[in-house]
Amino acid sequence: MPFPAKKALFAAAVAAALVAAVPAVHDAVTSTPTAATAGKRVVNYFPQWGVYERKHTVGSLVKNGSAADLTVVNYAFANIHATDLTCFENTQSVGNPTDADYPKDNAGDAWADYQKVYTAAESVDGQADAADAKLRGNFNQLKKLKAKYPNLKVVMSIGGWSFSKHFAKAAATDASRKKLVSSCIKMFIDGNIPSRDDWGTGKPAGGDGTAAGIFDGFDLDWEYPGGGGLEVNSVDPNDKANFTALVKEFRTQLDAKKSGMILSAFTAADPKKIDKGLELDKLHQYFTYFNVQGYDFHGGSWEPNITGNASNINLDPADPSTDKFSVDIANQIYLKAGVPADKILLGLPFYGRGWTGVTTAGDRKGLYQKATGSAKGDFEVEPGVMAYNNVKKICTGDKVVHDEALIATYCYTGTDFWSYDDAWVIGKKLEYAKKLNLGGAYAWNTAEDPEGELNKEMAKINK
Repeated sequence: MPFPAKKALFAAAVAAALVAAVPAVHDAVTSTPTAATAGKRVVNYFPQWGVYERKHTVGSLVKNGSAADLTVVNYAFANIHATDLTCFENTQSVGNPTDADYPKDNAGDAWADYQKVYTAAESVDGQADAADAKLRGNFNQLKKLKAKYPNLKVVMSIGGWSFSKHFAKAAATDASRKKLVSSCIKMFIDGNIPSRDDWGTGKPAGGDGTAAGIFDGFDLDWEYPGGGGLEVNSVDPNDKANFTALVKEFRTQLDAKKSGMILSAFTAADPKKIDKGLELDKLHQYFTYFNVQGYDFHGGSWEPNITGNASNINLDPADPSTDKFSVDIANQIYLKAGVPADKILLGLPFYGRGWTGVTTAGDRKGLYQKATGSAKGDFEVEPGVMAYNNVKKICTGDKVVHDEALIATYCYTGTDFWSYDDAWVIGKKLEYAKKLNLGGAYAWNTAEDPEGELNKEMAKINK
């Protein structure tokens, strides 16, 4: 997910220039204020894989206080089958070798989803999973979480950066759209998950109806209609219209199943991606809300030679990149297209994007300076990405810059540059969201904030 900062050195003249810069790109749109901000959505993604290296379980959301503040948990991610073009459950290492694209394209984690035996210490309620139970793992813990917090909703998110390869093919025809949506509803709403015993324990989990009552809808995380995601992703010239048709099909089948089910999407902030892939004027009638991307504007993984802000609210005229955009520019595009403000959620990163080899501070403490590549992250497979709880250990004192004009935070260590969100900037961003009367905020992801510090800040949108 498909992943923020800056300095308060600019004088009033520069601040004025920034204010003027946004209307120069898009005339600002403001929404009609409502009586109160209470009742706004507070959404966070729970990563399926968090149970491994990060030791982050569904029970962690109770222990760190996050669950009490959330209105929706998005479970990330379900995949689309390479050949069947359906929702499915699989465990990559023990998948079917006869699949045309085995094992990579049919990856999944049915073990973490509903076969893992949670210990009492890991669980939501202090009770271990029964080793022979038909529902175990993350799904059983999500069920317990909903019982503990009756107003909390849980949504299955489909796709993500790694699992968007087959969206275009699944969305291409009326028949394929109906097939995909029907399969997803049968599996995750009706709860008909396949019986599996991936590690040969003799105690399979799953079966028809086993996962019923856990999920309250779907979040579509196609990165991205029209292209711009992984190079291997399928792309169709009709993606833009096909995405609208797919969303309509999800809405139709969900409404037929039960009224009021959630249908959301993680959608682009980049104006070029919006133009290529999103019919915003048509989509908003079907979506409950949009999780508008509020991060990953710059990053060492794809821009290794120069630092930048990853999640600034306002446009920076000094940004030397070819494509200049910001959170506010994205939101203005959505509002101008007729998307109601209360259907737009502000996106927050609970991690940092980092660069190394930054030896010249410049007049803005490392911002827009030359770099040699991604800084060391939490994991070798994901360089330049570090969870907030680790970034804050590096970014201390006068290393940190809070940019009032751009509404962004960054830090410069003398070698490394990190763009990230902290409590200060989240507070400023929530002021911005309330001013536009946005529908709430969401974050990627719960595992990057194991202490629940940023989640607590995000929840203040309802205070």
